[in-house]
Amino acid sequence: MISMSKMLKALWNILKGIYKVFDRLIIVPISRIVYEVSKKIKSNTNRFEKILNKPITLLYLSLGLAILFFYLVDNKVISLVETEAEILVNVPVSVEYNKEAYVIEGVPETVDITLIGRKSDLYLSKQLGEHKVVLDLTDYKASKNPYKVKLMYTQTIDNLDYKLDPQTVSVKISDKVTTLKTVTYDLMNQDKLDAKLSVESVSLNKTEVVVKGSQDTIDKIATIKALVDLGNKEFTKEGTFKVDNVPLVAYDDNGAIIKGVEIVPEVVSSTVKLDSYSIKVPLNVLTTGNLLTGKAISSISINGQSDHTIEIYGEQQALDNITGVPVTIDVSDQGSNGSKTYNVTISKPTGVRYMSETSATIVVNFGDEKQRLIEKVPLSLTKGLESGLAANVKTFADRSVDIQVKGVQSVIDNIKAENITTYVDLSGYTVGEHEVNVYVESNDPRVSYVVTKPIKIIISNAK
Repeated sequence: MISMSKMLKALWNILKGIYKVFDRLIIVPISRIVYEVSKKIKSNTNRFEKILNKPITLLYLSLGLAILFFYLVDNKVISLVETEAEILVNVPVSVEYNKEAYVIEGVPETVDITLIGRKSDLYLSKQLGEHKVVLDLTDYKASKNPYKVKLMYTQTIDNLDYKLDPQTVSVKISDKVTTLKTVTYDLMNQDKLDAKLSVESVSLNKTEVVVKGSQDTIDKIATIKALVDLGNKEFTKEGTFKVDNVPLVAYDDNGAIIKGVEIVPEVVSSTVKLDSYSIKVPLNVLTTGNLLTGKAISSISINGQSDHTIEIYGEQQALDNITGVPVTIDVSDQGSNGSKTYNVTISKPTGVRYMSETSATIVVNFGDEKQRLIEKVPLSLTKGLESGLAANVKTFADRSVDIQVKGVQSVIDNIKAENITTYVDLSGYTVGEHEVNVYVESNDPRVSYVVTKPIKIIISNAK
């Protein structure tokens, strides 16, 4: 234990220190002022001077002034510093309620707090730990009408004033209900997956989950989806991968995320099978515009080849429906210059993730246009025909058509009737007799076709 003498000695040292401070900051300045005043007024105040010149008198006077000054400052009669404000943004709101029985709606996740006071108090307040805003709903029950409840802030410094934004909130308390929902999946960040890879299949370890929330909120749920991230760093090659902690999200009919529901479990596991599927297809050249009269395309080469193919990657189901990749060139007013070179960019068709080439050089050669009539080309009468209907030509002569073929001589000489595909588009036609146009299906820009006349067909109910 510390002895009494040591304590007294320490106290004496403290008092001596205080005296020295008072002497330097108060006594000496006041003495100088008194001396100067007395010197100027030259009054006969020897007795007053003797009193004031005594150190003990000046000590008592200074101590009294110091006590008075301290009292005025402490009671904020005099302010040594200006009042300042500090704004604390995004302070979390803690809600206290029966989480097993109720669902709370309308509570903001965060609020802003404006603290007002002296700079020193503001500093202490920021240093003394977390600022806690609480919404106490422990005594509230479920109701159809919302409650207007005041937020509470636990102050760390009593001398500070504060203001919450918002100060009060309107909350709705509903009974919590539970239901089962089917889980599907959605693929995220597909652009981050290697373009040569495609997703063959995805399976989840759970097909149903428990959903908890208010009845109104649960009624809005259209689907629960597991968000499978294809940006996973492990997805670098073909194979089967297991992915844990796949988050579940609830969506409404418009695809918007529904908040305020509890999904149990919050995450699932998925098995993702990646494959690399590709096919080779030709590059089909399409043309826009009209050549000079009497001119036709005699040949087309792509990257120096007459029959050029590219390799495309993607989902098998999508690629199986692709027979070629189109590129378009403008041949307006061409034909007099013998040939023209085009540098084109190849666009990816729908469903294609990667192509072996993205550009090509196309050289088109021109020649003189010739004509040739090809007779009795057979017709197809099924395109666009609605289910339950049957179509037949009205006369025997309409079972085939004559077609005028235009192009350079060397090209049209090799075209035969069986090489031409013709059709009529019966979309929207109903039972009865109709006169329809005949079209030629062609992807060869070197040849143009002219059908000599329309045909008459009869549509009836299928037997």
